[in-house]
Amino acid sequence: MLLDGVLTREEKRLIIRLSSCLKLEPHQPAEVYQAIIDGVKTEDGDLLTAEEQHEVYKTVFEVAIINASLSKDEFRVMAHLRDLFAIDDDEHNLVESELRDMVKERFEDPNMVEKTLNTLRDSVRVVTTLFDNVRKKNNGETR
Repeated sequence: MLLDGVLTREEKRLIIRLSSCLKLEPHQPAEVYQAIIDGVKTEDGDLLTAEEQHEVYKTVFEVAIINASLSKDEFRVMAHLRDLFAIDDDEHNLVESELRDMVKERFEDPNMVEKTLNTLRDSVRVVTTLFDNVRKKNNGETR
């Protein structure tokens, strides 16, 4: 999120949700932020199970798509989480399906459902492309 040196409102929203999912204390996100700025290593946290990683990824993705005006920064965050948690295509498709079902349950207005599903569809496409690029870089391939 700090790659471009700017922490946008959308990125802050993702940080808040991510820190909540990770059960961080209120002061910890600011400490991590400062450590990144200072180039200082932070203390390791608890390892997440595969199920916990899935839920974190899904929850942060939900926050991103509900916004409906996704930025390139948000897409990069999602691609990074996917890479960090080693979420393969099958699991990513499962998350997409779960989010699709959640959207249909949450919104009664068919126009809102369609708009949000279109945003989800577009988001999945962009996140997948960014993830594939990250995966290729990590495997030593260039694009």
